[in-house]
Amino acid sequence: MRSSEMSRPGRAQTPDADVVVVGAGLAGLTAAHHLTAAGLHVTVLETTSQVGGRMATENVDGYLLDRCGRLLCPDWPEFRRLPALATLEMRPFSPGAVLRADGRIHRIGDLRRTVGRLPLGLGARAVPPEAPANVYAEAAVTAGRTERAERRTRSALDPARSAAGSLGRTSWGISRRRPGRGISRQAQGATGALDLARLRGALTRFASVPCDRLLARTELPAAQALSARGLPARTVGSLVRPLLSALLSDPALTTSSRVADLTLRGFVRGGCCLPAGGMSAVPELLAAALPEGTVRTDVTAVAVTTNTVTTRDHGTLACRAVVVATGAADAGVLLPGLRVPDFHPMTVLHHAVDEALPLSPSLLVDGDAARHGPVSHSWAASAVDPARARPGRAGLVTSVVLGTSAAQPLASLEEAARSQLATLHGVPTRRWSLLAAHHDAQAVPAMPAPHDMRRPVRLLSGLYVCGEHRDTSTVQGALVSGRRAAHEVLRDFRLPLPVSGGPLTTAA
Repeated sequence: MRSSEMSRPGRAQTPDADVVVVGAGLAGLTAAHHLTAAGLHVTVLETTSQVGGRMATENVDGYLLDRCGRLLCPDWPEFRRLPALATLEMRPFSPGAVLRADGRIHRIGDLRRTVGRLPLGLGARAVPPEAPANVYAEAAVTAGRTERAERRTRSALDPARSAAGSLGRTSWGISRRRPGRGISRQAQGATGALDLARLRGALTRFASVPCDRLLARTELPAAQALSARGLPARTVGSLVRPLLSALLSDPALTTSSRVADLTLRGFVRGGCCLPAGGMSAVPELLAAALPEGTVRTDVTAVAVTTNTVTTRDHGTLACRAVVVATGAADAGVLLPGLRVPDFHPMTVLHHAVDEALPLSPSLLVDGDAARHGPVSHSWAASAVDPARARPGRAGLVTSVVLGTSAAQPLASLEEAARSQLATLHGVPTRRWSLLAAHHDAQAVPAMPAPHDMRRPVRLLSGLYVCGEHRDTSTVQGALVSGRRAAHEVLRDFRLPLPVSGGPLTTAA
């Protein structure tokens, strides 16, 4: 962009745009869409050469590698509020997740029989998972054994359920009664299978709880809330906690229990998915649908007021309002006094699989990670979305390291991860090659309890801020935040809000 396209500072100016949005991440692009739809002239400034922020995808030797280790949930309603995403193709994982715990393999969260898979929409094409040929076969056997055990113990459980009705329910609908009390000795003998059956029943009920009821519950740190769920401590510790840690990118589970509940509900209802062709497909679709010239890359904003944006090399842009849609740390620099949250660090490892191996399209979570290695969770990206692997090559595996382990030197981190991944995926990793490793110390804004999922996006008339740090630290939160900021601008401009916008709900 030529400097002449920007106004010179210190001169009386006619606005170059109605609204200038600083940052072309998901929140900024979403705000631009809603403002443009209302008839406003919008300019989006992006400091890098591409849109999307952390939602970038690199092409390395023919492999499509996401810089972030985040997953999408097709149950998020905000996707369907943006017409620009109508053609977004989702690639779903196998339902539920496969967890390694205490040396065994379990599949949890697969509620197809009870809840059913929700329609993916968004032009999604569900790819049926291929039959696994290694540890996932064991997972299927384990699930079958669990269901048979559930049938065997059902008659023993009925009296206990009747008695438990007078004791009240926890937030997952599980009795507060201690495990085994009121159950026959024969039923107590099948503790492992019985625990899994109880977990399946709890998740089934939990999936049907309305969001407003979840938000009305007492807010606690997620780890503390889990201890009150009425499930055996071994089930929470080995299965539920590792899954939530992976979904929230928070190994200590300090996240608000309300956010955790919404996240878990979305997972059991819709599972996880990847956008076809890489995470960058989401911001690229949003940017492409804006009027030509709206997004200007390689422009760095260094100061903002209610009616100007000063850039590093391109002068000052005049406007009627400014929306700061950068990451939390950069927003704190542009807006002194803005509270900047703590962050959860993350390192993402991408391995090329150099031989034909039976990789499963499941989310793999290591409940034994504290003992066996640094990887929290992993998935065969090419099994979920074949376009991510180099043509003619066997596959691509993406793994996520969370917490303090994410800051380890890459050489030692990758060495420790390799043996762990061999066990987690159930295949040899000696011929895997590391394509890339992306470390981000500010990968996910922390959401400790108490967490305000509707933090103010209007700072002054003419000055607004949005991003996942204002709502929930998810793609859904970023999209909601962008929409909220746009609506505040429209209110201050005394323009009607879109009738089809619907309520500004926040779901993790």
